[in-house]
Amino acid sequence: MDDTDKQILDIIQTGFPIEPRPYAAIGAQVGLTESETLARVRALRGKGIIRRIGANFQSAKIGFTSTLCAASVPPASLDAFIAAVNAHPGVTHNYLRDHPINVWFTMIGSSTQAIRDDLAAITAATGVSILNLPADRLFKIRVDFAMSGSEA
Repeated sequence: MDDTDKQILDIIQTGFPIEPRPYAAIGAQVGLTESETLARVRALRGKGIIRRIGANFQSAKIGFTSTLCAASVPPASLDAFIAAVNAHPGVTHNYLRDHPINVWFTMIGSSTQAIRDDLAAITAATGVSILNLPADRLFKIRVDFAMSGSEA
């Protein structure tokens, strides 16, 4: 990555432009055209440096609820279980851990009951029981990785 790539990453993380042509706006900030900026973002994504670009919402403020989930999935069932979990649009994160409780994921739904129903459907489809671990209180941590400048 060169300094321009790092500047693009800083902008994407902390101030993604909400406008019709965001990559033109980002390009204007770093001295590139829209197409040059898009090419760089695509290259960073192709290298796995960027995994996802999307908004983060405070689900409770828009009427949704969320929960942390965990499961002990036998190795032979991992692919099928992960596919079943990832098929639900409310799943926001899914992690494999080196631990007896080896799959952890977060799910957002329109209600606590909707989440319970989705988890029951996954269990019915896979035979794997899922721990539903709703938060007692919210901890929101902002994480930005400074890529350029004095904070890098």
